[in-house]
Amino acid sequence: MKIIIALFLLTTMSSTFAQDSLSYLALGDSYSIGEKVSEAESWPFQLASFLDQQGYPVDKPEIIAVTGWRTDELRDSIASQDYKEGSFDLVSLLIGVNNQYQKKPFKKFKSEFEDLLKTAIALSSQQNKGVFVVGIPDYSLSKFAQDEKLKKISSRLKRYNKYIQKMSQRYNVAYYPLQQLSKPLHKHEHMLAEDLLHPSGLQYKAWVDSFKDEVLSKVKTF
Repeated sequence: MKIIIALFLLTTMSSTFAQDSLSYLALGDSYSIGEKVSEAESWPFQLASFLDQQGYPVDKPEIIAVTGWRTDELRDSIASQDYKEGSFDLVSLLIGVNNQYQKKPFKKFKSEFEDLLKTAIALSSQQNKGVFVVGIPDYSLSKFAQDEKLKKISSRLKRYNKYIQKMSQRYNVAYYPLQQLSKPLHKHEHMLAEDLLHPSGLQYKAWVDSFKDEVLSKVKTF
C-alpha cells in the first residue's frame, strides 16, 4: 500500500512539475536565432538551459527571428502569428542592428521599436515583469567591419542602444546592455562564428552570463 501511495505522489508531483514549466518567446534577428551556430548554442537556448538547471524548467523556446530582419519585418511577422495576449511567460526582444546597418531612418526605428516593446509586454502573461530587452551588440571590431564605410558603427549603435534603454525604462522593462561587453569580444576569432561577423556559442555564453542571474531572479517572482 505504501508503495502505491508513493508512486501516486511521484506521478502527481511530476505532473505538477510539468505544468509549471515556463513558455518563452524570443523576438529578434540573426542574433536571436544564432546565425552560423547550433540551436543549442544560441543565447535563448543557453538561457533556457540555465533556468532548467536552476529548477525552473522552460519549454523549448519559440523564436521569431530571421537574419537581416529590421524592426518593421519583425513587427509584421509577429502580427501574422495571431498570438493571443499573455501567450508566453517570458518574452525577450533584441532588434535594431539591421536598421542601423541598412541606414534606415532612425525616426522610423524609434516608433517601430516602441510598438514592438508594447507588443512584447502584451504577449507576456506577466506583462512588463515577464519581458526583458537585450541591447544591440557592437560588431565594429570584427574582421567583417574593417571597411572605411563602417568606421562609425560604434557611435551609431550607441545612439540606438540609448533609445532602447530609454524605452525600456519608460515601460519598466529590464534592459541588459551588450555594446561594451561585445565590442572587444569581436576581436577574437574564437568568439565569432565561421563568417567572422556573428557571435560564436562562446560569445553567446558570455552574453547570457552577463544577465542570467537577473533573469533567474525575475522568473522566481512569477
